[in-house]
Amino acid sequence: MALKDITLGQYFPGHSLVHRLDPRTKLIAVTLYIVALFLADYFYTYAIMVAVLGLSIAISHVPLKSILRGLKPVLFIAIFTAVLNLFYTPGTHVLVQVWIFTITLEGILNAFFMVVRIMMLIAGTFLLTYTTSPILLTDGLESLMNPLKKIHVPVHELAMMMSIALRFIPTLIEETDKIMSAQRARGADFESGNLIQRAKALIPLLVPLFISAFRRADELAVAMECRCYHGGEGRTRLRQLRYQGIDYAALAFFLVITVLVGVLGHFGY
Repeated sequence: MALKDITLGQYFPGHSLVHRLDPRTKLIAVTLYIVALFLADYFYTYAIMVAVLGLSIAISHVPLKSILRGLKPVLFIAIFTAVLNLFYTPGTHVLVQVWIFTITLEGILNAFFMVVRIMMLIAGTFLLTYTTSPILLTDGLESLMNPLKKIHVPVHELAMMMSIALRFIPTLIEETDKIMSAQRARGADFESGNLIQRAKALIPLLVPLFISAFRRADELAVAMECRCYHGGEGRTRLRQLRYQGIDYAALAFFLVITVLVGVLGHFGY
């Protein structure tokens, strides 16, 4: 897995229908999408979710290869989870039994659905960050969490922290790649050896990476202070968030899909 495969936090500028949606709409839609994924239990309900994801990707005009490349880092986790489900899911249709390991038809189906669910969940989340700028994402999160201000929760600060953390992921990945390239030029080897040896080879990366992260954080803090940023109190916005007709249509669509998948899964149609 190459570091360039990690695309979480990247933003692809565009003017597609998905890009133009209100960030609050996209946040709620992704939440409904995730709920629907966990309600899906059968092939046809997963087929519905695959169609929804495919339609969203097509409308967003985000390159499919970028989304597939971003899924590579989580492929190992998905396969590992699938293997656990394959061997430890009880069932009545036993196919293979070796020592303490039993493979059942239910285990195979559960493992397959688990891989599909994880991949679709990650792909849907990536699509949110690919089509929403960090500023709009911050404003959307803050707007949705506004009711928490009544119980003195620092909503703006929380939204800003989440947005900055998400935005810093590609920056830190790029910095890590630069450090690894510099150390390779000095004879470092990150590819050979077993898993433990490779992990030990990465330890020398930690100190320069932490120093770089703190330096970038300090530069960001100075830049925010120079722009007279003092938190959310009294802060104005260049763009006010307003729901449009397309936002209501998108919310209604995802709500209907979630209810449909839940009903089909509950009654086993």
